[in-house]
Amino acid sequence: MRKLPQILAFVILALSAAAPALAYETKAKQALMIDFDTGAVLFEKNADEVMYPASMTKIMTSYLLFDEIRKGRLKLDDQLPVSERAWRMAGSKMFVGIGNRVPVEALIRGIVVQSGNDSSVVVAEAISGSEEAFAEKMTAKAREMGLTITTFRNSTGWPDPEHVTTSRELAELSRRVIADDADFYHYYDEKEFVWHNIRQGNRNPLVYKDMGCDGLKTGHTEESGYGLVASCKRGDRRLILVLNGMASMQERATESEKLIEWGFREFGNYALFRQGAEVETAEVWLGRTPTVGLALDKDLVVTMPRRARQQLKVTVRYDGPVPAPIAAGQPIARLVLTAPDMAPIERPLYAAVAVEGLDFFGRIETAVSYLVWGPGG
Repeated sequence: MRKLPQILAFVILALSAAAPALAYETKAKQALMIDFDTGAVLFEKNADEVMYPASMTKIMTSYLLFDEIRKGRLKLDDQLPVSERAWRMAGSKMFVGIGNRVPVEALIRGIVVQSGNDSSVVVAEAISGSEEAFAEKMTAKAREMGLTITTFRNSTGWPDPEHVTTSRELAELSRRVIADDADFYHYYDEKEFVWHNIRQGNRNPLVYKDMGCDGLKTGHTEESGYGLVASCKRGDRRLILVLNGMASMQERATESEKLIEWGFREFGNYALFRQGAEVETAEVWLGRTPTVGLALDKDLVVTMPRRARQQLKVTVRYDGPVPAPIAAGQPIARLVLTAPDMAPIERPLYAAVAVEGLDFFGRIETAVSYLVWGPGG
């Protein structure tokens, strides 16, 4: 009996011509902007170049502090002691007093609002016994998150040639903070904090503007230049932006605002297919039905340039006809999305229902029909 040949089947659902690529320039040396929900990259410049994170380091410091609270090892009203080493820290400060005890919640604000080096060391020493041990814990958490380059040597971002990251990995760290720390993320949006009668404003210039920005952290050293990790939400969309290596605070504020506005204006999120909804059908060989529906195992939302929305090409690829029996949920095909200015997106398609195989006589009848009439006979 002849065996039906396997044919690579292509089903084109939509097709249009290409459009010119989007272009954008920034003065930042390193940059990355992503969509929080889809992970799509909207813009990048030297995104994998090793750089110094400066005080953007404190995003991980606060993440580990939040983790201690989540796990019940610390409470917001716990009082942590201030060592001489923490008190003597230079740079940006919360102005904790030597020998004092400071509530955890105040230390959170000291880190994320005031960017306090002293408050960061207080937290590091309370959690791990020393800042050095805490830095090892920070690096271990980075590896657990899949950040292969990011390495911490302190809790503050104080200059150290081995204290490094990339804009891509900082964006992923920030995404984790937003996703994992919903109960604590609001601290990043506070405009000011007062400690010891010293009022200090949030160093993130975007939280003062009416543009939906609610975090995360600035950074600056002579070696790194001026940097910023920003997150802004409008409606159901959230963007994360990392910029570094700028020449001044003003340049940091201007460049970040322009890029965020560009990202929201030029890109949109589009819900294409719902979980379980039939995307296409695949031909079935020797089954009780001639076709089987193909569906996704989760909703598919795509971030893409608004101007390219009508130029999206959706292709379904599979080796077919697919031999029965077929189990519900069996991987059958690949859904491939392509459009101008967008990297191809692929998702597996699964059998929406089970398809039983024909009995002996049905298989003989189908095989004979194929031999006499060929495919489709």
